[in-house]
Amino acid sequence: MTKVLVSDPIDQIGIEILSQVAQVDVKTGLSIEEIVKIIPEYDALMLRSGTKVTKEIIEAASQLKVIGRAGVGVDNIDVPAATRKGIIVVNSPEGNTIAAAEHALAMMLSLSRHIPDANQSIKNNQWDRKSFVGAEVYKKTLGVVGLGKIGSHVATVGRAMGMKLLAYDPFISQERAEQLGCTLVDLDTLFAESDYITLHVPKTAETAHLINAASIAKMKPTVRIINCSRGGIIDEPALVEAIEAGKIAGAALDVFEQEPLGESKLRGLKNIILTPHLGASTTEAQANVAIDVAEQIRDILLGLPARSAVNIPGLTPDVMEKLGPYLKLAETLGTLVGQLAGGRIDLLNVSLRGDLAGNESTPIVVAAIKGLLTPALRERVNYVNASIEAKERGIRVIETRDATAGDYSGTLHLSARGDVGEHSVTGALLSNGEIRIIDLDGFPINVPPSNYMVFTLHRDMPGIIGQIGSLLGSFNVNIASMQVGRKIVRGDAVMALSLDDPLPEGLLTEIIKVSGIRDAYTVKL
Repeated sequence: MTKVLVSDPIDQIGIEILSQVAQVDVKTGLSIEEIVKIIPEYDALMLRSGTKVTKEIIEAASQLKVIGRAGVGVDNIDVPAATRKGIIVVNSPEGNTIAAAEHALAMMLSLSRHIPDANQSIKNNQWDRKSFVGAEVYKKTLGVVGLGKIGSHVATVGRAMGMKLLAYDPFISQERAEQLGCTLVDLDTLFAESDYITLHVPKTAETAHLINAASIAKMKPTVRIINCSRGGIIDEPALVEAIEAGKIAGAALDVFEQEPLGESKLRGLKNIILTPHLGASTTEAQANVAIDVAEQIRDILLGLPARSAVNIPGLTPDVMEKLGPYLKLAETLGTLVGQLAGGRIDLLNVSLRGDLAGNESTPIVVAAIKGLLTPALRERVNYVNASIEAKERGIRVIETRDATAGDYSGTLHLSARGDVGEHSVTGALLSNGEIRIIDLDGFPINVPPSNYMVFTLHRDMPGIIGQIGSLLGSFNVNIASMQVGRKIVRGDAVMALSLDDPLPEGLLTEIIKVSGIRDAYTVKL
């Protein structure tokens, strides 16, 4: 039976979704050693931020197909180790968007009006209004570092509150920034001109200690910094020194370099608000991420693609929605051309043509590689590790683009060089999403792929089709469909046969013996 381990508390609705396809075991609070012992039993692992999925766990996971993180960050998962083993890692990049954005805004307003300290003061039977004179955010400059979904929502609300918006994000276009009312600037300008700085970036080598002594020195003494993204983006000792020295007006932190927060000078500072990583802690967000990730795990266990796989290059939810049908096309053509080229493949060329040439190519190339390797590696190859497997086998992959449309709006052309020789195939999608093979080795055809196919190269001459039909009939092989493609009359031609059953052993040799047949190939898709 398919089994899923849930190692952190998740919303019950997530458990219900997983239970549709698997036995679900909820075992929270396990140590790494305890998970290592039991993980070989499981096909999927679902967690939040509490579980650390180490290399040791992944190496012990003999049948694990997917790791699902109910949230955005995957810092607690050894993604490279999972990728190497072909385990898909999924997250929920949008499930807690509103919750995280609202928490950042709440922190900004609370910091501006001293709400936590004022609350504690009045609970201590004090009535001290003078100590809590705040600042308005209206007409102030908000610097947003990272204009992803969370940063964009913060910017939208900040604009509605009458704030001037500056933004830094090297991956966002000027047009998108302008739609949000933001002026794109470099980091130094954002640091120098902002009254509030809110951080919405992942923890990477480039963003580690982005806020440090040097960057703080460029800021206004009245600036307030909010971090509800990832711990480690702020150099905490540098922040402590800046607040103590009055170099900045304050900070609000929901995340820390070490969590839970241990002994830290942050605790004793005035003009600072600390919360225990509450960005996604709303009832709505917890349900949303549980649903999102549970559905993805369910789909993967059923053999369907994931919406938000973090270790499949370029496969974002938007790309998946647009290119999903082309991934199946690429995989089918890869399987076909790999069997035609035969044996050891040393070169694969993937050409996106027509309208397809203007799209994100990486997922399509990966799908083609997966198809190419599937006949040899079977379930050992998937969208996660296909590129690694190709590289380790010395397969050179070349990507090209050609905006020429041809007879279809978008086509995919693959060529491969192997032990048998070099072969090519071109495919397209019909308006209903059906796949068509429209070219084989330069010969025009129009056939749907089927499980069992035979392709021949032969002279275009009377009687040859009948001979092949009779030969297959004598072996009790039923032909589902047949089509011939040729360039000139009585020249070379190709024949594509779709069969109801596999070709019996030895029959391919008999086909090649037929007069006029130059070569023949059997393919299983």
